[in-house]
Amino acid sequence: MPMMMLIMNGLTLAIVWFGAKNIDLGNLQVGDMMAFMTYAMQIVMAFLMLSMMSIFLPRASVAAGRIDEVLHTASSISDKPGADSFAGRRWEGVVAFEDVSFRYPNAEADVLSHIDFTARPGQITAIIGSTGSGKSTLLNLVPRFFDVTGGRVTLDGADIRDIPQKTLREQLGYVPQKGVLFSGTIESNLKYGGDTVTDGDMRWAADIAQASSFIEEKQENYRDPIAQGGSNVSGGQRQRLAIARAIAKKPKVLLFDDSFSALDYKTDAALRRALHERVRGATVLIVAQRISTVLHADQIVVLDEGRMA
Repeated sequence: MPMMMLIMNGLTLAIVWFGAKNIDLGNLQVGDMMAFMTYAMQIVMAFLMLSMMSIFLPRASVAAGRIDEVLHTASSISDKPGADSFAGRRWEGVVAFEDVSFRYPNAEADVLSHIDFTARPGQITAIIGSTGSGKSTLLNLVPRFFDVTGGRVTLDGADIRDIPQKTLREQLGYVPQKGVLFSGTIESNLKYGGDTVTDGDMRWAADIAQASSFIEEKQENYRDPIAQGGSNVSGGQRQRLAIARAIAKKPKVLLFDDSFSALDYKTDAALRRALHERVRGATVLIVAQRISTVLHADQIVVLDEGRMA
């Protein structure tokens, strides 16, 4: 690139230098010199683009190879043969961790060690601990984003590794740390849980999540557009809509991964109160940093470096 720029500017200087002498002698018109300069620059720019392509092509080839590798990677989490035996089963939502240990692939030590507790329907189970203590990892074991390396996680007594992933995840409502919304409308986001979510369910969930107040202030209410990623709503509004989306499908188990962090204390308290009063049949697991968020939970699991303290 520096060489090409040197040639381009040197060429311009040479054309002007020799062209000016010929103009002075009356052998050349100014317009002819400018035309010659323009043609010369087009040729040099073509070579410049060619040199840039020689840089871009290897980069594109490497990037395409990485994408292809991801697309052709088989999932490490798969359903066991004969898992269809759970079809039509009525679920209660009792989640139990039985001497659970977990380490990431190729890691030297366990992230979680000997976790043992039971979360029951109608109860709020809170998980609290310092940053890096394994709270989010613990929650991610329930929807089988990872499989345990020791012990087992059960749903109503059945090992979740034996349950088809689709059946398992139909029983769960999951709100990640960073609330993600999809392009569309507020309604399409809140009804993302499936065709079974009615308008009544949507409004009920929005009311519990303390989202109905700002939704009704919008020009088109529930039909108001949402940009990709929810970039046209604030962080707190995005979290409340993500919480409402999880509640609207009326799951048996609700998983909140530090989902109240962007809410002010008043909204946080109102949401938890509404959750306790109006979502009675569900098992609720909350990962949190704030003491106030977990203070009134039925049971609190304190993690310290992956162990139950």
